[in-house]
Amino acid sequence: MVVAGLAALVAGALSMAVGEYSSVSSQLDTERADLERERRELLTAPDAERAELAAIYRSRGLSAALAEQVAAELSASADPVVHHARDELGLDPDDLSRPARAAAVSATSFAVGAVTPIAVAALAGASLRAPLTIAVTLVGLGALGTIGAAFGGAPRLRAALRVLVGGALALAASMVIGSLVGAAV
Repeated sequence: MVVAGLAALVAGALSMAVGEYSSVSSQLDTERADLERERRELLTAPDAERAELAAIYRSRGLSAALAEQVAAELSASADPVVHHARDELGLDPDDLSRPARAAAVSATSFAVGAVTPIAVAALAGASLRAPLTIAVTLVGLGALGTIGAAFGGAPRLRAALRVLVGGALALAASMVIGSLVGAAV
């Protein structure tokens, strides 16, 4: 039981890491492509880019004259891509997505979250193993939702319920599929 649980923990953590790495790598590819497109546009159509930047500043409440002045000065800076990327694309070229870090965080989070149910399953008697593991897992999901919300300054109850309900649905789906194929999950 413990060996199978540890194997599932490693497989799950690796799966989460690969999925997160792939997703965030795609995001990074898009960010890089957007920056390269902005660089090309600044070289081939600098006046249009400066006008676009000025329009953004006017939409934020600056007068037309001040918006034009700010856009001109920022466009003439040493690295105008930084300013255009930030204000046109919402990107900071110095803070792009980090696939490896996201993968490590995802794998670690999965592994930490999996340890408690595995320990409960290993220590509980056969008759209590499933219900106790389910209960501990659901309590843990609610707690993690609350903790995550607290760190992010978000409403705790809503976050706890979102994680709890999502986890409960995933758990139920796993149990149904397991019973259909004759495997205990």
